Parts: sequence; C-alpha cells; structure tokens
Amino acid sequence: MANSSNFQAVKDRVFADLGLYEQVSGLYDGQWLAGEGRPRVPVYSPINGERLAEVALAGEEDYDRMVERAWVSFEEWSRVPAPKRGKVVRAIGDRLRAYVESLGLLVTLEVGKTPVEGRGEVQEMIDIADFAVGLSRQLYGMTIASERQSHRLYEQWHPHGVVGVITAFNFPCAVWSWNAFIAAVIGNVVVWKPSPDSALTAIATTNIVNDVLDEHGLPPLFFLAVDEAGEIGRRMSSDRRLPLLSFTGSVQTGREVAANVGERLGRSILELGGNNAAIVTPDADMEIALRGVAFGALATAAQRCTTTRRLILHDSLIDSFLPRLIDAYQNVRVGSPLEPGVLVGPLINRKAVDNYSNAIVRAESTGGQVLVGNSVLELPGAEGGNYVAPTLIEGLAPDSEIVCEETFAPILYVLRYSSLEEAFEIHNCVPQGLSSAIFSNNLREVEAFLSVVGSDCGLANVNTGTAGAEIGGAFGGEKETGGGRESGSDAWKAYARRQTVTVNYGAELPLAQGVTFDVR
Repeated sequence: MANSSNFQAVKDRVFADLGLYEQVSGLYDGQWLAGEGRPRVPVYSPINGERLAEVALAGEEDYDRMVERAWVSFEEWSRVPAPKRGKVVRAIGDRLRAYVESLGLLVTLEVGKTPVEGRGEVQEMIDIADFAVGLSRQLYGMTIASERQSHRLYEQWHPHGVVGVITAFNFPCAVWSWNAFIAAVIGNVVVWKPSPDSALTAIATTNIVNDVLDEHGLPPLFFLAVDEAGEIGRRMSSDRRLPLLSFTGSVQTGREVAANVGERLGRSILELGGNNAAIVTPDADMEIALRGVAFGALATAAQRCTTTRRLILHDSLIDSFLPRLIDAYQNVRVGSPLEPGVLVGPLINRKAVDNYSNAIVRAESTGGQVLVGNSVLELPGAEGGNYVAPTLIEGLAPDSEIVCEETFAPILYVLRYSSLEEAFEIHNCVPQGLSSAIFSNNLREVEAFLSVVGSDCGLANVNTGTAGAEIGGAFGGEKETGGGRESGSDAWKAYARRQTVTVNYGAELPLAQGVTFDVR
C-alpha cells in the first residue's frame, strides 16, 4: 500500500505546482478573498483520511457580491465576438495541458480516483475546450421561408447572462467544464458551487482558467463559491439573477432544485441519479462483455452516475459468465490509487461506506444472496481510508426497493432473464434512465434494444459498458435522471436563448395568415 511518506511527497509536489496551501480561500469573485475571520471546512483524502487542507467558506454577502460582479463581467464578455471568445477558451485548454499531471493527481488525492482516471478527467476538460473552440464558429441560427413578401424570417441565439453550475464530487472538474466552456463561448459568465468534498480541485481549476483571462486583459468569467451546508446552492436555485442553473447530484436534491428554479420560472439542466443496467445475451462476445461489465461496475469505485448497477444476464449464462465475473471481483485489486495495479480506490467518505453496508443489509433482508464481497476493508498503509470490497448480489426481484435505488458504491445486482422482452421489462422498471448497455452480436437483438421498446435511457451502448461517455455526444438521461443534456451535439442550445427575428424590408405591411388590419 501507499505509505505516508509517498502520499506526502505526492501532495507536496501537487500543491507546489498548483499554488495550493494548507489554508486556502474558497471564494473567487474576481479576486481570491482572504480567509481570515471566515468559517473553514477541512478537506480529507479518502485514500487514508489525512487532512489535505482547510478551505475558507463563502457567506451570503459574498455570494451576492459575486453574482453582481459576474453580471458586470457579462456586459463586457458578451460583446466579444464568438470566434474571439473561442480563442480565449482555446488558450484555457492549452494552459490546462500544462497541468494534466498535477491537476489529475489532485483529483486522485482528493476524490480517490486512480491516476489514469484523474488525468482522464483533466483531459476531458481539454477535449471540451477544443470542442467549444469549434463551436464558437458554429452557433448557427436557422433561416426560415417567410409567407410574407419582402420579409426575412430567421432565428438567432443570445447568451442568458450569468449561468449557475453546481457539481458533485465524483467528477470534480470535468462536469464543470462541460457547462463552463460551452456557456463561455456563447457569451455567458459562470458561477460555480462545487462539492465541499472536492473543493481543492475546484479552487485549483478556477485559479488556472482565470489566470489565462488576466493575461488576455479580460474580466473574470469563472466565479467560485465553496460552502459546506448547501446554503449557497439553495440561494442559486432561487436566485432570479441566474436565468439558467445546471445541477448535478442526487434525485432527492434535484427535485428541490427543480422546484425552486421552476417556481421563479427559470431554466434548469438536471443531471441526477443513474441506475444503469447491462444486458448480456447468449450471442455476446463474452470477453468484451466481461470487460465491459467489470469496468462499468467498478470504475471510480462505482461512484459514477453511469456506473453499471444491474447485470441482466440470460439464464443460459448463469453457469458460465457469472463464475468468471465472480472471479474477476475476487481478484480485482482494491487499495490506494497511488499504488500501481490498483483498479478500485476508496469511497469518498465514511457516509458512503455506511450506505454500502446498509444497502447490503437491506438486500439480504429481502432475499438477496451475496456472491462475493460484503466487507469494509482496513488496508495496511492506508488506515483511515474508505475502502470496501466490490460486491455481487443475486436473488432479488428486479423491482425490489433496494434494486430500484442508486447506491453510490460497488454493488452489482445480478438479475436473470429468459426472453429479450423480459430483459427490456427488467431494464426499464427502475425510475432512473441515464445509461444502458447491451452485449450482443445479434443484429435483431441490438436493433430491438435501440428501438422505442428497448432502452428508455438517454444513453444507449452496444458492446461497450454504461460508463465512459465521449464529449461529442449530448450527455444526460430521462425519467428521474432529470432530462438534461450537457457537453456535445446541440446541447449548447441550453446555454442560449433563442430569438426568432422578422425583418420587413418592403414598402408595405402584409400580415401573417392573410390577416388584414386597415387603419385610415
């Protein structure tokens, strides 16, 4: 396991490279505000429980001032032509390239992802920056044929103004960039409230991107407010000064956000829970299926909204595929992500560990049989870390209460099916609808899965797992997942307001639908 001296050496190197200290400010309103006299919250590493730093929290007065300054920045930024805004985002992406290693390792220290996943998260920010640069020259509006002579009818897109973004711990910077970089090229300014469990990554990211803006002589565009109890998040959801709010988190909190934003007739992008399933049919390539299910179920210690939480397995594969999956679970290496060969790191905190244990107790009390796992691990060299054994559970009804809930922990429920129609019914019986997968080389099975009677999710995958979406496609789900879309395709339209324009360049005033109105 990673010893304390190795952990400290990594921390020292990362903090020095990113300009972090033992005490840091969690409020950027155009400048980093001093932490003296402010409440502080400690940030602990899930790897070994060591305190990484203390973050000074933002208060209500700080929040109001930050939003006011964000609107001032918008007045200037929105007047910059979109392609030039794209050049600024390109410079931000280039700067992030210089911090892939250190910022990725900070994600590892703070969230517990493996270094390759941490680097991948920073790379995702770079990729979305590249995407946004191209988008800055493609903010197209449609030209429409007018029924009136000498009239031109078209649509154009304008920025909302100041966009609020609330993110979860599990993707501490990538999901913010999905929103922030797309919103920025359209002309918006962004106010960010991250999870306090990943505050340091948010602080380091905010510092990097705003340094680039300073160098270009531009106003601050990416504001930050860290709080502990969620009061600022509630303020954001009720704040009429934020026409659009993007929220990533639990279904329960998402309902509150949607109600608050809806009450003021604002707009929201909701990326809520996932309870994703992978169907494995007899016609699957079993090697691909095994790797796809294992990665989907275990990556990031199952703390992804796209994690595979249900395996829908054909009856004929119970005696062949399932033993291989059990063997993979028994042999996967769990431990400090700083150690080579570790694939499953820690859960984010002790509450997550308790949720893991409670879910297994509930599953067993309703007839579930644990095939492998079901233990909280105390690992030598990583005492104080939040480690659990990846767990497989069989024997539960597909619509049982615990199976229909999302537990953010490495628990995979094995559900049997005999016909493809039954597999689809099992798949779609949960209230969430984010990501889905089928493993099959049978064209008819695949096309049925992709049809209206198949997957009811926002993401459908064939012969690849539920986790690991690319930035080029719109990301989001249906049902209780919230219906929001972020990242690629035409998801950019959520960050802009559509305006339909009619221009009369003639000498008369014809009306639509043949209406006449003569005034003498």
